[in-house]
Amino acid sequence: MAPTLPLVTLQRRSEFLRVRNGLRWATTAFVLEARTRDGWLAPTTVPTEIARFGFTVTKKLGSAVRRNRIKRRLRAAVVSVAAEHAKPGFDYVIIARDSAELRAFESLVADFVTAFSKAHSQRPQPTGRGRVTKTNNSPAA
Repeated sequence: MAPTLPLVTLQRRSEFLRVRNGLRWATTAFVLEARTRDGWLAPTTVPTEIARFGFTVTKKLGSAVRRNRIKRRLRAAVVSVAAEHAKPGFDYVIIARDSAELRAFESLVADFVTAFSKAHSQRPQPTGRGRVTKTNNSPAA
């Protein structure tokens, strides 16, 4: 079993918005957004060799109890794979989808492994609107 690191989370809205302009990879249970912190000074003093994570679960997914359950499942899956697959100096935002609650945990973990590798293996593509996106059917760089 891989060592687990403490999970450092994004705290401010500005941090979530900055990651939104980075790489994206969508799965059935979540969308992973990733962006490096190159030269960006976070308002908090976080070492650059640590990956940070933010979790977004909208009210569309249900009651607070259900949203918290989804967030706990996603957080547990990230903790189990982050040490091996998340890159230091990156910020990640995980946006939950409806199937995140009922998807088998092993499948959720496998989705994170795939999402981390796919998000880091491809170059961002400018969309012309000042936003960089990554789609599932983009050619590898």
